[in-house]
Amino acid sequence: MSEVKISAATRTEFGKGAARRIRRDAKVPGVLYGHGTDPLHLTLPGHDLLLALRTPNVLIALDIDGKTNELAIPKAVQRDPLKGFLEHVDLLLVKRGEKVTVEVPVHAEGELAPGGNLLEHVLNALPVEAEATHIPEAVTVSVEGLEAGASILAKDIKLPKGTTLAVEEDAVVLQVLAAQAEEAPEGEEAAEGEEVAEA
Repeated sequence: MSEVKISAATRTEFGKGAARRIRRDAKVPGVLYGHGTDPLHLTLPGHDLLLALRTPNVLIALDIDGKTNELAIPKAVQRDPLKGFLEHVDLLLVKRGEKVTVEVPVHAEGELAPGGNLLEHVLNALPVEAEATHIPEAVTVSVEGLEAGASILAKDIKLPKGTTLAVEEDAVVLQVLAAQAEEAPEGEEAAEGEEVAEA
């Protein structure tokens, strides 16, 4: 995974008013924490951050005030529920070679067996442990020819070298469901009709 370089500035103003002023300048307030250090309050460029966050678990190389260089991964991102713009970001400080636990998106490829079956993502993201500088962007699973009742467990997913599961091996990640008939069984319709007659 490549690093995304972002310049950040430390901030000394806090509260809603300060956060609004930061956002008006097309910037995003954030906090960098981890490794037992005091949380560092930052102001980050909104557009650069938005582009970086398109990649899940992106590794961000922070240039803080032109003096300090730190590596971080996004831990929590708050967006405006209506407009979608970034409101705040929590960044976790990481070191090269350090193992971190993250959730990696699961992508399914291939066609299910014929018959209108449905694929359910029980886990949209797979918890894994990986080196901070080698976090996989996603894992891909083949569902080719799977029939109703089939499921793919966490242990069935091939992980990149150096990445291990951070969830039970038997956790269901994907399962195939039989297509549901839309019509209600006749017995239920009759029962409903009886209730109406009694009323």
